[in-house]
Amino acid sequence: MSTPQNTRRLRGLDAQRLPEGETVASFATYSDALQAVDRLAKAELPVAGLSIVGDGLKSVERVTGALSYGKAAAGGALSGAWLGLFLGLMLIIINPATNLVYLGAAVAIGAAFGILFALVNYSISRRRRDFTSTMQVVASSYVIIAERGVGEQVRRALAADAGNTLERPAL
Repeated sequence: MSTPQNTRRLRGLDAQRLPEGETVASFATYSDALQAVDRLAKAELPVAGLSIVGDGLKSVERVTGALSYGKAAAGGALSGAWLGLFLGLMLIIINPATNLVYLGAAVAIGAAFGILFALVNYSISRRRRDFTSTMQVVASSYVIIAERGVGEQVRRALAADAGNTLERPAL
C-alpha cells in the first residue's frame, strides 16, 4: 500500500482538482496500474509526478443475503458486545482496582442493548429493506497521468507493459 510522503504539496485546493498532464498508460484494474507504477519506481524512473485516476466511476451495491429478525439480533449482539468490551476496558484503565467481572458485565449489557436497538431498527425498516448489502465505487478503467516533462520517458517504459490498454500511435 502506498503512503503519501508529499502531503504538504496536496493540501488545500490542489487536492480537490484533477491532476493535470498527459495520459501515459491505461489499465483495466487498479492493481495493474499500481503494479506499473511500482515497476517504474523500481527502475528508478521519476514517479513523484504520476497520478492514478479511475475513469467511468459507478456505484455498485452487492446484495450479500436476506435479513431476518435472527440475523438482525445477531449483528446487534456482536456490535453491542464490541462496544461493551471497549467500555469495560476503559473502566479497567480508569480504575485498575476493578476486576474482570465488570468487563464481562459490560460486554453482556452491551450485547443486550445492541440486540434491542437492532431489532427496533429492523422492525421500523422491515418491508423497505429485507436484505444486507455492501456498497462500493468501481472504475471501469484506470489511467496513469504524468506531469509535463516526464510523460514521454514514462510512456516509453510502459509501452511494452502487457496490461497497458492505451492506444499507441504508429511509429
